[in-house]
Amino acid sequence: MIINGVQSTGLLILNRIQITYICITMNDTFSILPSDIPIQKLHAYLLGAIGPRPIAFASTIDEHGRPNLSPFSFFNVFSANPPILIFSPARRVRDNTTKHTLENVQKVKEVVINVVNYDMVQQMSLSSTEYAEGDNEFLKAGLSMLKSDLIKPFRVAESPVQFECKVTKVEPLGAEGGTGNLIFSEVMKIHIDKAIIGDDGNIDQFKIDQVARMGGNWYSRANQGLFEVPKPLSSLGIGVDSIPEGIRTSKVLTGNDLGMLGNVEKLPSQIQITDFINSNDSLKALINSNDKLKVHRKAQEFLFKNEVLSAWKVLLAK
Repeated sequence: MIINGVQSTGLLILNRIQITYICITMNDTFSILPSDIPIQKLHAYLLGAIGPRPIAFASTIDEHGRPNLSPFSFFNVFSANPPILIFSPARRVRDNTTKHTLENVQKVKEVVINVVNYDMVQQMSLSSTEYAEGDNEFLKAGLSMLKSDLIKPFRVAESPVQFECKVTKVEPLGAEGGTGNLIFSEVMKIHIDKAIIGDDGNIDQFKIDQVARMGGNWYSRANQGLFEVPKPLSSLGIGVDSIPEGIRTSKVLTGNDLGMLGNVEKLPSQIQITDFINSNDSLKALINSNDKLKVHRKAQEFLFKNEVLSAWKVLLAK
């Protein structure tokens, strides 16, 4: 239909005996055939439109017993009887290679799917860095390995809920870059932190404090709204395991703080540190006080503002 020169569609709404005709203009939208745009662009549209998406923080093990840990937001629960979770590691768009998680479950058909809450979101993000085969993402992300009861892969001790699963089927959806691979995971045992259980005996949705993926760098936090987590470096971050022990075992810095500190390619030089501290009299006085707790709190302030290198300069100043 053309109304005043604008292409429109008409909707009839019946409300008892009154009939209303609503005109909806179509010139504020655009339409796409998936085959007409690059896979990267299609991927961005899909992830930007479909969310929030829960995160499967998947722990697997290879045939040599080496652990692997990686997050996937193509994930959900699809059955309660039997209890089935499905997640999908996609083939990389840039070079059509497969991820270590997929390769592992094809050899050792077991996986732990760990729930991600806000307290560990930065560490989870850091673990998605493409470290070399055999590197332990538990160590890189500063997360604790917890032995499973029924299967070989380790659980993430910091996760509020952990599902020990047997992989019953891996279903590839194609062979090109961007293609998903559905991993059917039957839950064999569930571990739940008592701290997230409410008075009714069920999981309290406020206490579990889950996060979910949105498009780009964006995440959502239950009942808190959107927040942003910068994607891990295209080059490898140093990892939490490379943070000096006195910082890594801080009584102030949280797991999220450590995850941000571990996502830098290299540490600032001594000249950069000295120039930064000398440029600010209050920082210089703080460093000279030798009060470790106050120094760590100041670094945490910089991290809150996403000024990671400034935080490192404070922490490494002498």
